Amino acid sequence: MDNSYLASKISTNQKELRLQQSAKTVWMTGFSGAGKTTLGLALEKELFQRGFFIQLLDGDDVRTGLNKDLTFSEESRTENIRRIAEVNALFNNSGIITINCFISPTNAIRQMARSIIGADRFIEVFIKAPLAICEKRDVKGFYLKARQGLIKEFTGIDSPFEEPANPDLILETSFETIDQSLKQLVSYIIPKLQYHQV
Repeated sequence: MDNSYLASKISTNQKELRLQQSAKTVWMTGFSGAGKTTLGLALEKELFQRGFFIQLLDGDDVRTGLNKDLTFSEESRTENIRRIAEVNALFNNSGIITINCFISPTNAIRQMARSIIGADRFIEVFIKAPLAICEKRDVKGFYLKARQGLIKEFTGIDSPFEEPANPDLILETSFETIDQSLKQLVSYIIPKLQYHQV
């Protein structure tokens, strides 16, 4: 029996060539209510319309499936991001672009994600909005519950958020419209997603 087909895996570059795109991880960080998911969904739609193959990963979705066994303790938050980063690496290795919408509150936790995924594929986008604005946008009632002590270790209330030290892009959603932020995001991201023959 000829086992020559087992000699090597199909490379990420071959998959990127097939999809005609450079697989990157777009990692959006910021407070709950800053606009991560809104922008993530808008970016997903825009990239799909332009012919890119992408996968959106969002905190709520991941917490109800892959990471439903985790709490919001510091240890669980770290494990949450570790698992998500490993999933991103698998998608990127398959040539797929990922969009991530996660609070990921510390520089250490984001650096862990970057190291798992690979710095050359990791694009950090800080969705910046003051806590007071995010609380006003609190459609899910998380901040109110945290203020009432019903949710423990909630980022911004009784758990810290560290602004990214050197993000690739900052979008200030407290005074920019979704369309304005999306335009900046697309202009920055698109050139990095173009496939270049290695």
